[in-house]
Amino acid sequence: MNQKLILNEILKNSPISRAALSEITGLNKSTVSSQVNELIEKNLIFEIGAGQSSGGRRPVMLVFNKNAGYSIGIDIGVDYLNGILTDLEGNIILEKASDLSSPSAGEVKEILFALIHDFIIHMPDSPYGLVGIGICVPGLVDSNQKIIFMPNLEWYIEDLQLLIESEFNVPVFVENEANAGACGEKVFGVTKNYENIIYISINVGIGVGIIINNELYKGVNGFSGEMGHMTIDFNGPKCSCGNRGCWELYASEKALLDSFSNDEKNMSRKEIVERANKNDVAVLNALQNFGFYVSIGLTNILNTFDAQAIILRNNIIESHPIVLNTIKNEVSSRVNSHLESMCELLPSSLGRNAPALGAVSIVMEHFLNVTTS
Repeated sequence: MNQKLILNEILKNSPISRAALSEITGLNKSTVSSQVNELIEKNLIFEIGAGQSSGGRRPVMLVFNKNAGYSIGIDIGVDYLNGILTDLEGNIILEKASDLSSPSAGEVKEILFALIHDFIIHMPDSPYGLVGIGICVPGLVDSNQKIIFMPNLEWYIEDLQLLIESEFNVPVFVENEANAGACGEKVFGVTKNYENIIYISINVGIGVGIIINNELYKGVNGFSGEMGHMTIDFNGPKCSCGNRGCWELYASEKALLDSFSNDEKNMSRKEIVERANKNDVAVLNALQNFGFYVSIGLTNILNTFDAQAIILRNNIIESHPIVLNTIKNEVSSRVNSHLESMCELLPSSLGRNAPALGAVSIVMEHFLNVTTS
């Protein structure tokens, strides 16, 4: 416990001296010194030059060894696969993305394995090598990390974790995409100092990741956050989940594309933003309606959780202000002014890498816990 405590303080306050660690943690100097020596032997920290003296001998400063090992995070979306290789501070060393077009389970496995092998080939030498792989998917993942249901995908690999572990012989963690995104924003994003945040991923469907009191809230079985399937129209159309009038039927990117005429339904996100920037009236109206429906669900979420910040992860929202402005205006008109003023409504600070970085953060936490045990 003392070693974990000291390492956490070094991670937060690096560079830091032994004396400062003793003062912050309340541990005596001999305990700090012995634990620091163990961490140095484990290649998790190292000494750099002396810091400034406040009187007496200049202290030797300690720094976390971010290059002690590397981790891989992969976000498998409905129509894309985004992967990153990072050091132990989450700095991206290499990133690669692939388009997925209605892939089979076999094709997903082939693309996934090829990407991981490529990352390993390009991974720098380090004491611990690859410390783990984090995978996130847009669907239900239970507390045993088994994929239970993915409403917008045709492929299905229940034991994806075991499949990857048997191939690469490192710890593998499988998480819901929105949960991973929430972790990414909490650990690496602008909300790292907030204790209560809601992360909303808007793609083909809608996923919600919930951080309460600095902890990811997953529910009893790991299925919390499926708020894309809360009803906003009880007479609405049938959803793939079995419910009717689900929020994502109105406020997802798929819903946005479906609102266009038949010959425009296959527009890319880039085309939508480009046409909006050229003041295309049809596109601007569609984006305004998109923002309106997003705000309906956000109002329910804001009233339910009273969070410090709600983070929206969507390429279009991040690229054009009309959607975010519409959302903010609608939410302001629907919630108590005090509640609305206490919660920040923010576009994602990490963009498309938020889920993959969240998957990496899960790997890193496990590695550091095991290594300091």
